[in-house]
Formats: sequence, structure tokens, C-alpha cells
Amino acid sequence: MSVGQAIAVVSGKGGTGKTAFTANVGMALAQMGYATLCLDCDIGLRNLDIAMAMTDRAVMDFTDVLAGRCALEEAAVSHPSQRNLYLLTAPARTDRLELDVDGFQRMLRAVREKFDYCLMDAPAGLGDGFQLAVRAADRAAVITTTDASSLRDAQRTAMELDMLPRGRVHLVVNRCRKKLMKSLRQTIDDAIDAAGLPLLGVIPEDETMPLHAGRNTPLLLTTNDCAAQAYRNIARRIDGQRTPLMRIR
Repeated sequence: MSVGQAIAVVSGKGGTGKTAFTANVGMALAQMGYATLCLDCDIGLRNLDIAMAMTDRAVMDFTDVLAGRCALEEAAVSHPSQRNLYLLTAPARTDRLELDVDGFQRMLRAVREKFDYCLMDAPAGLGDGFQLAVRAADRAAVITTTDASSLRDAQRTAMELDMLPRGRVHLVVNRCRKKLMKSLRQTIDDAIDAAGLPLLGVIPEDETMPLHAGRNTPLLLTTNDCAAQAYRNIARRIDGQRTPLMRIR
């Protein structure tokens, strides 16, 4: 029996689109037929449930599993509209919470046995939630935008991922606008060089994203526009398929 993969989705700063990446690539993998778990590691500030339109479904969180208050199968709730897609949320409160790092890694071993893919939405920065995710991960995706501060933070984040084997850490450049990049004389190659990581994918700026979020409707269930197609292409690359980069309009 094959064992699933755990992928940490990380960023050096907030606002790069990391949570949207987790939700949409997770959905794309589920649409490909893979049992996929999206795991929120942002303790106290969780919002992956909102991005997945699952706010009212998650009752238990991963600390309930670690403490033995419920089984993994009870805490990981299925998506109401997308088959094969599940959410395991983070605790909403941080008071008197001690992170059980060893227990989290044991839980991830159980996750790999039940799911083909687990995408872990780590909090921005390099704190406890970041460490929790990356130390249990098989691979990592560093999400950045093309602005200089985001690229610098991506480079710093990549340096913290040296526990993962070479070739298991990739860069995703999000919110790309061709005209803006031209005016700044930036290219995707500049982003790759700045972060020092191989490229997993490029996601164009999608002005409809706030609209979908406001309506509580996941992007991949409502459209096949450029951003949705980019997420699907990234899911195919994660699956080992050769998929060319899309042109940014």
C-alpha cells in the first residue's frame, strides 16, 4: 500500500495567498480523484475553513486528535460539495495550549496512511506553527508574490527548510500581473533567483477572488479562469505530471 505525502505550504510574510493556495490546490487534487486533507496549522488565527467554505462543519480540531478526545476520522470532516476533500482545522484558542510536536508527527503518520495528499497551511513567519508543519512534512511549497519584501522573506524561509531533502522545496509565485512585472522590470526568473528555489507554478492575479470569498464559494467549483487553471496545473505537477507553465496575461 502506497503512503501519502504531507506538503507544508509556507510563506515568510502574510498576504501572499498561502491559504487560498492550500484550499484550491487541495480541491484540484481531490478533483483528480485523490483523497486530500487540508490541515490548518495556524493556531488561534485559523481561516482555512473559510477559504474552503466549511465554516460550520469543523467541530473538533487537530489538538483533539492529539489529546485522544476523538479519532482522526471524526475530526477530519468532508467537504459538502467536493468528493475526496477533507478539512482538519486548528484550535481557535491559544490559552494554556502546549504543542505536542511528537504527537503531531505521529498523527501525520496516520494521515499518510488514510490520505493520498495532506496540504498543511502553516502560519506566516517562522514561529511555532511553521515549525510544527515543516518538521512533519515530506515536501514544502514556499508561496511568494513578486514584490521585493516578499521575495526576501521567501529566501529567508527557504533557509529554514534545510531539514527537507534537496528537490523537495519549491517556489510558487502568486498574484502575477504581466504589465506590473514589465513596469518593474521583473521576470519570473528574477523571482526564482531571489528565492533560490525551483519553480512549482505561477498563479496570475485574479480580481474575482474576493467575490468568490465573499459568496463563500470555492474558486475551483465556480470557474475555469486563469487562476483556477493555474491551481490545477500545480496539482498535476505535484502528482508528477509534466505540465507547461501558463502565460501570464
